[in-house]
Amino acid sequence: MKGKIAGLYAITSDEQRTDILVGKVGQALRGGASVVQYRNKIAGPGLRLEQGGALAELCRAAGVAFIINDDLELALELGADGAHLGADDGDLAEARRRLGRDKLLGASCYDRIELAEAAVRAGVDYLAFGSVFSSGTKPGAVRAPLAIFAEARRRFALPLVAIGGITLQNAPQVYAAGADAVAVISAVFDAVDVAASAAGFTRLYQQQRMQQ
Repeated sequence: MKGKIAGLYAITSDEQRTDILVGKVGQALRGGASVVQYRNKIAGPGLRLEQGGALAELCRAAGVAFIINDDLELALELGADGAHLGADDGDLAEARRRLGRDKLLGASCYDRIELAEAAVRAGVDYLAFGSVFSSGTKPGAVRAPLAIFAEARRRFALPLVAIGGITLQNAPQVYAAGADAVAVISAVFDAVDVAASAAGFTRLYQQQRMQQ
């Protein structure tokens, strides 16, 4: 399944308990998340397989694309809808070949248009830029100016994803800059009401679409 990359692209937090993680992702889906990416930097292989499998089922039932972060092998093992790779996570062209054309492949391009150009040549389905704001998840991440989305829009006919420090307060700036989707961890999964936060991001996207 090649889902549409637009609106809220929800990225999971480092949660050790599978039941809590599944509950939060379920709430994000109820709030309108259009894509879910499984990312857990503190889980071992066994837990990643368990959590990834549970989330794959949940997203499949909801009809929402399920992406694995930084782990092509896990994406293939789970039959996920795709994988998202950073600069150090393997060759994009090889990942494209192994995933096949019916799966999603995304690439982190940070603040560099040349990385996006290489990713497009390798056959990715969407491009991610950031950190667009200061991020608590990755405090040392390279900052990408919002102007990069206008440049990327001129050059590439692919969905553009913004990541890094995005909140309900600053998301309108990101959409106005040209991003198709906002990738969010903390502002969704650390919220007191995950579903309400996700719904807030979904409304902002819909409002932006109406203004275009």
